[in-house]
Amino acid sequence: MKKIVVLVSGSGSNLQAFIDACGNKIPNARIAAVISNKSDAYGLQRALNSGINAHCLSTADYANREQYDEALATLIDLHKPDVIILAGFMRILSEDFVLRYQGKMLNIHPSLLPKYTGLHTHQRAIDAGDKEHGTSVHFVTPELDGGPVILQAKVPIFADDNAKDVASRVQAQEHVIYPMVANWLIEERLIMKNGKALLDGHVLSQSGLETE
Repeated sequence: MKKIVVLVSGSGSNLQAFIDACGNKIPNARIAAVISNKSDAYGLQRALNSGINAHCLSTADYANREQYDEALATLIDLHKPDVIILAGFMRILSEDFVLRYQGKMLNIHPSLLPKYTGLHTHQRAIDAGDKEHGTSVHFVTPELDGGPVILQAKVPIFADDNAKDVASRVQAQEHVIYPMVANWLIEERLIMKNGKALLDGHVLSQSGLETE
């Protein structure tokens, strides 16, 4: 049974998708720990409700990003994870931290990468007049939201949508595709090699695969 560590900063809806998936959609892994940088993150309560180790590691206790990331890595390593999942972890991670776990750390970003890296992606897509938006699961690299994309899901943007409408549509897709991709990594069907994502030995395109 392989082990997953999930990092959260907020409500943890993607964490809940993983909790629900372990044992069925992710048959051969369990969540060993959930770690948050915020003590009031509801994701910690979700972990406790499911009997999962929950830790808060506050940034206020560390002088700089490097010290925090070293403490975070030490805590992660105690659980010996095979996969690390960023599920709304709202921190920019240092290069040393990312390289330490590169190839086993995934993130999900609410846009069709490489479009709209960073924040406020739903409003930016609306403001640009886009007819579709979506979400991307990617490997984490030192470049913010710049790691190789593995899988994307698209959603429509309608004329009367606001950012909350689009966010709700996107989040529903996130809960489907993120555990799916994590399972590929756990089953060793998915690897990162030479800066590319490979699934079943095939190099994926810049935008990865698309859900049907």
